[in-house]
Parts: sequence; C-alpha cells; structure tokens
Amino acid sequence: MSTVPELFGSLVFSDSVMQQRLSKQAYKALQKTIHEGAPFNINVANEVANAMKDWATEKGATHFTHWFQPMTGITAEKHDSFISPIAGGKVIMEFSGKELIKGEPDASSFPSGGLRATFEARGYTAWDPTSPAFIKDNTLCIPTAFCSYGGEALDKKTPLLRSMEAVNVQALRILRLFGNENVTRVSSTVGAEQEYFLVDRDLYTQRKDLVYTGRTLFGAKAPKGQELDDHYFGAIKPRVKAFMAELDEELWKLGILAKTEHNEVAPAQHELAPFFTTTNISTDHNQLMMEMMKKVALRHNLVCLLHEKPFAGVNGSGKHNNWSLCTNTGVNLLEPGESPRENAQFLLILAALIKGVDEYQDMLRVSVATAGNDHRLGANEAPPAIVSMFLGDELTAVLESIESGSDYEQKEKVKMSIGVDTLPRFSKDNTDRNRTSPFAFTGNKFEFRMPGSTLSIAGPNIVINTIVAEEFQQFADQLEHSKDFHADLNKLVRKTIRDHKRIIFNGDGYSDCWPREAEKRGLLNLKTTVDSLPYYIADKNVSVFVKHGVFTETEMHSRYEIRLESYCKVLGIESQTMIEMARKNIIPAVCAYQNDLCAAAAAKKAACPGANCEVEESLVEKLSSRNACLYKKVEALEAAMLDAKEYDDIFECAKFYRDTVFAAMQELRAIADDLETIVGETYWPFPTYGELLFGV
Repeated sequence: MSTVPELFGSLVFSDSVMQQRLSKQAYKALQKTIHEGAPFNINVANEVANAMKDWATEKGATHFTHWFQPMTGITAEKHDSFISPIAGGKVIMEFSGKELIKGEPDASSFPSGGLRATFEARGYTAWDPTSPAFIKDNTLCIPTAFCSYGGEALDKKTPLLRSMEAVNVQALRILRLFGNENVTRVSSTVGAEQEYFLVDRDLYTQRKDLVYTGRTLFGAKAPKGQELDDHYFGAIKPRVKAFMAELDEELWKLGILAKTEHNEVAPAQHELAPFFTTTNISTDHNQLMMEMMKKVALRHNLVCLLHEKPFAGVNGSGKHNNWSLCTNTGVNLLEPGESPRENAQFLLILAALIKGVDEYQDMLRVSVATAGNDHRLGANEAPPAIVSMFLGDELTAVLESIESGSDYEQKEKVKMSIGVDTLPRFSKDNTDRNRTSPFAFTGNKFEFRMPGSTLSIAGPNIVINTIVAEEFQQFADQLEHSKDFHADLNKLVRKTIRDHKRIIFNGDGYSDCWPREAEKRGLLNLKTTVDSLPYYIADKNVSVFVKHGVFTETEMHSRYEIRLESYCKVLGIESQTMIEMARKNIIPAVCAYQNDLCAAAAAKKAACPGANCEVEESLVEKLSSRNACLYKKVEALEAAMLDAKEYDDIFECAKFYRDTVFAAMQELRAIADDLETIVGETYWPFPTYGELLFGV
C-alpha cells in the first residue's frame, strides 16, 4: 500500500516528472513559457507531448482530452485515443505537439450569449501550460482555454488567466515603489473551502426534484433539524468517514491539497478545505474536487448534493474563497510585516482592497449571483446580500488613527505615520472571526464567503483580481513620480480610508439593523440575481474589465445574456418538476388516503350504526379542501409558465420568473408541505426530510 507522500500527485504530470522525462533544454523552455509567457517552439511541444504520452500510457491511459471550463459552470472534455494506424493492420501510440497545443471541439452547443450561432460550430482549445496535466479515468487530461473561431473567450479560464496577469503587472509596480526589485511575479492565490450534503442514493432516486434540480422543491420540516447544534464538528459516521477517506485518496492522486474535513452545521452536511495554491490551479482543483465528490459518493451508495440550498429550513452550502497575493520569492503581501517599510506596503495594499471592494461592491455581488444562491444569501446562514468588509477591531483602530492623525492606543500611545512607525504584529488570530461578513480579513488573507457551493470560483476571482489591479494602477500612477513619497503615501492612504470606510463593518450582518444602516451608508442591497445582473454591464464595470484586458465589451454582454438565460432555465426546470410531482404523485396520494379514510368510516358505520367517525370525516374534509387548493395552485403555476414564453426580452423574462413564477412555486409548495403533515406516512409518495437528512 502506498504511503500518502507516494500517492500524492501520482497522476499528475508535475514539475518533478517533467524534470525526469524532458531534456534540460525542453524543460527550461517550458518553464520560461510557464513563468514568463515566452512563445512555445513546436519542437519543444513535440518533446513535451511525447513525454506526456509515454508517462500517461505507462499509467494505463489510452486516451487524451483537452479539459476545459465552458460557461456551463462545469468542465467539458472530448476524448481521443493515442492510437495511430501503421502497416500490417497494427497501431502505435502517438501524441504530437500540435495535438497538445490546440484542439477543435464543437463550439455551437455551449452557452455563448449570442457570440456563436448554431451553424457556427468551430471553436478552439489552447493548452494552459501553467496548470499541470493529469490522468482521470485512464485519460490524459490537458487543462486548456476555450475560445471561438473569432477569438472570443467562451470559457471561465481565459479571463481568469487574463485577470491574474493584470494583477501581476500592477502589483509589481506597487512593490517597486518600496524598492523591491527582486520580485519578478505576483500571483493571486486561493484556498476554496467546499461545503456539501450526503444523502442515501436509494432515497435520492425516489425524489424527482433532487434528480432534476439538485434541491427539494417540496418537503415539510422534520421534527429535528440543526437546532441542537449537535452535528457541527460532531463524530463522523462510519459510512461518511469511509467516503471521506476514499475521496482524500482520489484527490491526493490528482495533486489536490485536501486537508481538513468535518461535519457542518446542518444534518447530513459536511465540508472539505484544501491548502492554498495559485488561483488558476485552485480553480481547476475545485472543479475536480466537486466531480470526485459525486463519483466517490456513488461508490458508497450515497449522492453528493452541491446545490446551495438542497433543503428548506436548514443551512445551505457555500464555498469560502480565501484570497491573497504572493510573490515568486514566497512573500504573502497580506502579511502586515514587522518593519516600517513592510507596514507601509501592507497598508497601501489594504487601502487598495478597501477602495476596490467599495467601488465595485456591485461586481462582487454579481460574481456570486445564481438562482440557487438566491435561496442562501442573507438567510442567517451565509453573508447577507450586502457586500461589506470585516477587518477586526485592532486593524480598524489602526486605520481610524491614520485617518484622524491621532494616537493609536495599544500598550503605549503611538502616533501612526505610514513608513515611520511599526504596526503591532498581527497574528492569524488577532481578532475574532465574523462568519456574517461577506469579505473578511483573517490575518493574512481575505475570505470571500458569498460564493455558492456549485459555483466555479473563476468568476469571483476574476472580479477580485481585476478590481485590485485597477486600484493598484491608480495608486502607482499617483506615487511613481512623487517628490515626497512618504508624505504622499500617508495622504493617499488617509484619503482612501476617509472616502471608503463605509464598506467596513465589523458587526452582525444578520441583524435587522444592518440593512437600514447599510442603506444610510449608501451600500447596495441586491437581494436577487435579477437585481444584480444589470450591474454586470454598467458602463463603469465594462470599462474596468476592458481596460485591463480581462474581457472585451462583447464578452461581457454575452456573459450577461448567459447568466439571465441560465436563471430562467433553472426556474423553468424547477417549475415543470413541481407540476409533474404534484400532478402525478402528490394529488393521487392524497386522493388514495382520502378514499381509504372514507372506506374506513363507511366500514365502521356498517359494523356499528351510529359509530363516531368524526376523526375520519374531519381529515377527509381537510384533505379535500387542501387538495383542491393544490390543484388550483398547479394550474396557476402552469399558466405562469405559459405566460413566461411570451417574453422576447431576456431581462424582462427573468423578472417575470422572479416575481410571478417563483411566487407561484412558493404558493404551491406551501400547500403541498402542509398536506405532507396530514397524509398518512405510508401514502406520502416521497422520502421525507427526516429520512433524507438522517438516513445515512
């Protein structure tokens, strides 16, 4: 049996594998491409491809695929075998540099937001050498970018790589201000914590709503949920522990730094947290993590639910995006440091983040806006829909002293003047955690807690990287030609704090007072996806992404269309599922129970004339009236769905789904859930919340 160090990365064409299998010249050329973006020579590509093929086939691989991340939010792959025919009816295993560098999948059937017509099928995948190839299901997977015939990005990776380059360019300018000439690259890094539910597979298959939509569209609350807080960090059940152990092994083979696993707050809910790594690799790893969770769960006769809100009345699942900036010399730029120069650099970077989050709070909210996440944000389990920053009492006090020019009260009074005094040393636990904050400083990183559990982390990190690049550029433009650097730096940070401190909120984001306070501060409260998405194409937002080369204006408008279409489709599928479940399952079940109650009452009266049948008659009356109401609600939802088809404008259609269709869905559910509490257990057609949440 392999040890963990032997197992780790065993299915990855890693740096150490490349050093072993490539010539020194090819290895150096590849590293120059990875770290400096140098052009790729076809002879080097051929050598790399051949080495990849030999390594992969030795491990049992027979096929290769360009593995990419289209706008569906999941991954895509088209498999080709390594075989090539030779004389005598035989084959050899071949893989060329041309096949490595470029692929041509059909681009017509992926979401494009109007960039592609159905008949315009050609698309290209281009190798991303910064993310290592790996073997999955006996297939060599080559991480790639995906673009149209016209060069427009049709994926999530291309703009992510662009945003990483944008923040690198501007961060280097900031470091040069402080005399740092050694750093040649700054990379954004991410550790994405993943929450999920596990339910019994046999129960899952009996729920059409879970099968079709990933969440329960009906379901009365179980007598016990998460009220006792007994599941959080509780002992892990043997069946779940076996799943986690196998999942760790599968992830470790793929070089994924799976570290921490535990029970979450809701029954049947769990979490897996990895170490940090470079953002594009972390994005790849998170997509693989979600895929492996689903595969491994099935082997244990379980199903992994990644929907943001699979069950009403208990916590939903999020994905905590821990973001930072690190240099190629190993320095985390969100560490406050010990020397005055390090302090000043940290405070300037912090000021840029404060300014960026305040000015682009709308884009951060848009980056996590989905139909599923609308059920979760602000539901006393996740951050509210209002974007704010948590800095903790100590760091907030430091900023307040800088703003006012007053003494900072620690053990002794210190007059804060940037570049002269030394900040108090911050440890990772310098302040309490605030789980209600959307964007919280946690010692050496910011934890963005708003993303939903199914979301690709590419979107939020594209936004964070780009807005930070923008603020770094503005600061560098102001300070690069300064004649009195420390004085101008002090003025800039002080002005930034004064102008943007409204975004800092260290209090309870769940409190009823916070929305009113946020409104006074002028912060946005975008409660739904439909409220949020128009900001995606606001002039100031389009301008900043175009300016830094992350998106073209056309690409942003296409993504706006895709997001709206997805919202409408999700609610459409959920509505049709509800109608089918109500018509084919719930209404017949209620009728069957009514009939049996009537038969029981009739039998009782026949056996004993004058017998008291008050219970049966009362139940039949309740069931009859509620079932009639349910039938009317089904018809109302059907009518709303028909009306939705009349809309040509996608935004107006999305508004109709939000305001009318979703309201009809809620009314239908309320009646059905009430009926569940009345109908006999053996008659109800679906596994209950109690069975699903406590059935593992």
